[in-house]
Amino acid sequence: MNERREEDSESRIDYGIIFCVLMLALIGLASIYVAAVHDSSATNVTSLMVSQVAWYVIGTVAVIIIMQFDSEQLWKVAPLAYWFGIFLLAAVLVFYSRSYAASTGAKSWFAIGPLTFQPSEVMKPAFILMLARVASDHNHQYYEHTKHSDWLLLGKMVAWLLPIVVLLKLQNDFGTMLVFFAIVAGVALVAGITWKIIVPVALAGGAVGGGALALVATSTGRMILSHLGFASYQFSRIDTWLNPASNTSNQGYQLWQSMKAVGSGGIFGTGFNVSKVYVPVRESDMIFSVIGENFGFIGSLILILLYFMLIYQMIRVTFDTKNVFYAYISTGVIMMILFHTFENIGMSIGLLPLTGIPLPFVSQGGSALIGNMIGIGLIMSMRYHNKSYMFSRNEDFE
Repeated sequence: MNERREEDSESRIDYGIIFCVLMLALIGLASIYVAAVHDSSATNVTSLMVSQVAWYVIGTVAVIIIMQFDSEQLWKVAPLAYWFGIFLLAAVLVFYSRSYAASTGAKSWFAIGPLTFQPSEVMKPAFILMLARVASDHNHQYYEHTKHSDWLLLGKMVAWLLPIVVLLKLQNDFGTMLVFFAIVAGVALVAGITWKIIVPVALAGGAVGGGALALVATSTGRMILSHLGFASYQFSRIDTWLNPASNTSNQGYQLWQSMKAVGSGGIFGTGFNVSKVYVPVRESDMIFSVIGENFGFIGSLILILLYFMLIYQMIRVTFDTKNVFYAYISTGVIMMILFHTFENIGMSIGLLPLTGIPLPFVSQGGSALIGNMIGIGLIMSMRYHNKSYMFSRNEDFE
């Protein structure tokens, strides 16, 4: 009997997801080592590597703990996680790291001695949980989708998003804000909101983005955007993105060096720990430049395929469990990881503006890694509990 229970417990662990995350972590450790060895500002390579391994261990513990929560428990904890995240986002506006704010322009980091923490990273999975609960509850009340009900659902999502947007705006963290918009977009699609609403909203968002870029091109437009809260470093990032070769010795230096490093890797790369192009602080946001240089196009392709495998495993688990609440959770986690991956690689090769978004499970740092590992824990809990039913009563989750 005990052997049967152990076999049952083993079968509920998704080793496909574990394999993908483990491979990404190994690639991350190898790349961080290369970056640290060739970075003149990295004074202690051993300390940096030990710190990163410690974050992986903490993240693994977080996955194991979150796996123990079933769908009812996650439903109940969602509001608590959300409001705790809001509290942290508000607190960092007062107790933010002055040195990080001076170097990044964002008031989004706590600092206790050598330890730093970005609360917006753990706010992401908390928001995913809350959004999944809102969508599940709404679609239970409105069995038939109408324009009225869909607008109401979108309004509820925006209402829960709005406090986060305001707090991130006060922190000057526009890049992280975009991740939350991506999460809402993904859950809105899966929740069944009609295309008659989705398309106009998407077009309006595109028009706003295009209009902002057009304003950046003129001095009058920049003045208007400045009054709306845009900072000078944000203008510099857009200028660098639109014309990377225009300022390769100042604001555009990091991006230009990253593009050179990726290009120098060619098809097969320069080889492990062979770095011929210096990229500032590449162990975090620009980690893809290390992979592109050392392992070339083939290595970069393998990395991207690992992300696709991870996303596929998550989708497969979602279909196997057939739980609507879990479906919204997994959608949020998938959108979070997809957006991080797309934006980080895109900005490293000049396709997208620099935003400071790390590469999931690969970039150096603890906050983003813990946030992503919490997301993995939420996905793993689906397989672990494997409850194949749809919510039938709201009372079940109160």
